[in-house]
Amino acid sequence: MVRGESAVVPSSEPTIELDARFSSEGAKPLPWQTVLVAIEAAEIFWLSTVRSDGRPHVTPLPAMWLDGALHFCTGPDEQKTKNIEANPRCALTTGTNEFRTGLDVIVEGTAVRVTDTRILERLAAMWMSKLDWPFDVVDGGFRDPAGDQGDSGDLATGLVFGVTPSKVLAFGKGEPYSQTRYRF
Repeated sequence: MVRGESAVVPSSEPTIELDARFSSEGAKPLPWQTVLVAIEAAEIFWLSTVRSDGRPHVTPLPAMWLDGALHFCTGPDEQKTKNIEANPRCALTTGTNEFRTGLDVIVEGTAVRVTDTRILERLAAMWMSKLDWPFDVVDGGFRDPAGDQGDSGDLATGLVFGVTPSKVLAFGKGEPYSQTRYRF
């Protein structure tokens, strides 16, 4: 599946539910805007996919929030690409390694390849602005002008995927602790 201009974008206001089982007494659900700010500010996410034999595969990578989806880039021959081709359901996680402070966020959804040049150009500008990582938009993907050359001696083209969330979990850490679910 390839995402173009007509892709479904989640509603701007998801259904929000506090899970009292994992929240401090008196905790309130975090507003979606608070979680969205954390997603947009994060530089690194942990992408979780499943190998064809059922074993998990987790890897860190940058991701950008654009038009209601979280986007990442990977090489066509990397394990995560193979996993997504077999099973596009995945999760992207970001947050802190602190117990008593911060916010951890998990975005669950289905990875869909993005090939639309206008979307890729907007994403490339975001990678440059946020991480100083330049990408050229070519062949329905990204090419790092300083990147590795493949066996042919050509620069490899990275595939870009977007994950429109079906569910987001946010864990507020520190009193009050909270676990909030957002459904789209």
